[in-house]
Amino acid sequence: MLSIVQQDHLTVKSELKLLNQVQQWFERFCLQHLFQLGWSESQLYRLNLALAEGFTNAVRHAHHALPPETTIEIDVSLWMDRLEMRIWDYGKPFNPDALEEPEPGTLQVGGYGWFLLRRLADHVVYERGADGRNCLLIVKYGLQGQP
Repeated sequence: MLSIVQQDHLTVKSELKLLNQVQQWFERFCLQHLFQLGWSESQLYRLNLALAEGFTNAVRHAHHALPPETTIEIDVSLWMDRLEMRIWDYGKPFNPDALEEPEPGTLQVGGYGWFLLRRLADHVVYERGADGRNCLLIVKYGLQGQP
């Protein structure tokens, strides 16, 4: 059984202006730990984009009716074969399976985030925790651990 190599945690308020801080925190983690395991810049870019999409979705959708002081928590866990990000929010849950994927070639405002996340990551799960929070799990496998 593989064990966690490194992990980190960040708690921020529900404010879009904090996205840059979230991304810089994640980039520092990546620079310190992922390059030594052979992760490419392309993989890190995709992960950072997935994190940005997950964070902004939590702020814009899950927390839109909540005070900006409501926190969003982010956990990053690096295993030998994968990286897992968990984004925790306090919003009302939603069913991602009920979302219809936009038709190719059509333009619409919004509605692309969930589908973008699923293309950037190898595994994406959204679920309601027993503590009343929602968790967005984003998993990306490293070169050695790709299924």
